[in-house]
Amino acid sequence: MHVENLLQLEALDLTLVWGDSRLLAREISGVTATDLEDPTRFLQRGEVVLSGLVWWNPTDHPEKADRFVAALQSAGAAALLAGEETHGTVPDVLTDSCRARGIALIAVPAHTSFRAITEAVYLRQWGDLSRRPAHHHALPENVRRELSSLLAADADLDTLLDRAFAHLGTPACYVLSATGRTLARTSSTAPLTAEQGVERLRSPTGVTLRVETDGSPYAVRHLHLPGTEEAPPRVLHEIADVLAQHQHRGTRGENAARDRARTLISSIDAPGTDATSLGRALQGCGLPAHGPYHVITARSAHDDARAAADALSEALRHHPDRPFAVGESEGGEAVAVVRGEPGTEGDRLRTVWPLLRSCRPTAPLHGGTGAVAAEPGGLRGSLAQARYARAAAHTTAPAAAGLTSVDDLTTLPALLAGVPLPVREVFSARTLGPLVDGDSASQRMLLETLEVFLAHNGSWARTAEALHLHVNTVHYRVRRIETLTGRDLSRLDHKLDLRAALLCR
Repeated sequence: MHVENLLQLEALDLTLVWGDSRLLAREISGVTATDLEDPTRFLQRGEVVLSGLVWWNPTDHPEKADRFVAALQSAGAAALLAGEETHGTVPDVLTDSCRARGIALIAVPAHTSFRAITEAVYLRQWGDLSRRPAHHHALPENVRRELSSLLAADADLDTLLDRAFAHLGTPACYVLSATGRTLARTSSTAPLTAEQGVERLRSPTGVTLRVETDGSPYAVRHLHLPGTEEAPPRVLHEIADVLAQHQHRGTRGENAARDRARTLISSIDAPGTDATSLGRALQGCGLPAHGPYHVITARSAHDDARAAADALSEALRHHPDRPFAVGESEGGEAVAVVRGEPGTEGDRLRTVWPLLRSCRPTAPLHGGTGAVAAEPGGLRGSLAQARYARAAAHTTAPAAAGLTSVDDLTTLPALLAGVPLPVREVFSARTLGPLVDGDSASQRMLLETLEVFLAHNGSWARTAEALHLHVNTVHYRVRRIETLTGRDLSRLDHKLDLRAALLCR
């Protein structure tokens, strides 16, 4: 299949932004979907690259777009297919970089999914394995036919992997998720923990191939062989193509499950949903009509709800004993409802969350877990708590991935972290009043005195010592603060008001 063949598929409705006849005649060897700013290590020669451009902002320097295109050029990519949904159009700086570096650029409209493009390529390029002439393949014809039959019969991934490598003596081989979770392994292969799986993916030893998918970085799979001489490269690429087809078949069921989960989330979010409707929505997602439940929310720094849902699903699959439903809410977040006993879900997820960070370092993922809901009627409250906890995680460390439980909100700073920024700003400004209206040396001095005074529990002597002042000077400054703010620092409630206002700055 060639790049120009994609443009001829009317169902995809693709538009050529830039590319000459030579570039459009390039043969396509595969598909990679990525939203990494630097996708170098995931690209293979001859691939078309699908990107939603969530890594780019209109305020970015043109060099950022050029670095992305340079990675495609160095890897020998056949073309870049850029999604228009994020920015409404393909940025001019990206067009300029593609023209300068000789990369064909094609616009993907918002109504065309990356999945549809990927499936179109696989149908044309690999489709039914048994239909292609034997000399086009590295896999023996009988193996290709067997794998094609297994795919048609929806065989499990372990069986598919074993049969794919049987003619090579079934060497040690794994299919690993993006977070190192073992999805399948040949019968001769020792089990791995997720942490060991991540180490294998990062290790320069062995052979690792990306199994192509149009999903987010959290949905990527990898074919990994610890040894380097167990199979010829062409054989491994063909087996990776078979595994990709297996994954594409599975995504249909996952999409249907996501749709059912969206219905459940809408039911939870809607005030006044009756218990019967909520029970039906739970059962439609494969969850029991009785608790206890946990509610978890996650949001990507790029507000990519689909990626956040992929991340949450991947995290929860590390503990297969807990049934769950994951969907996307209308607000651009991912929400999971998990069936399980109280007191453990947050701890279990915390062990996995750092692994998610490595999948998409440029888009931190923040999560929150609500209190246990004993019955369906408590899910709405638990969802509100999970959102609050997630907001606290983002406020505390916006540039780092983090997971916060509502059970962690046991201090005043943690509580205030979940309050929306505009509310915190207004509260701080109104409470501190003249202390923050300007930026004079006198105001800074009084603010410092207030912070030290509260930090030392209202002790005049210790405040004076910390500030290297006479105690009378501290008395004078505190009286001045009280006059300007209208607060009495001998009262506990007024101290708390001012402490909260300082934390909200």
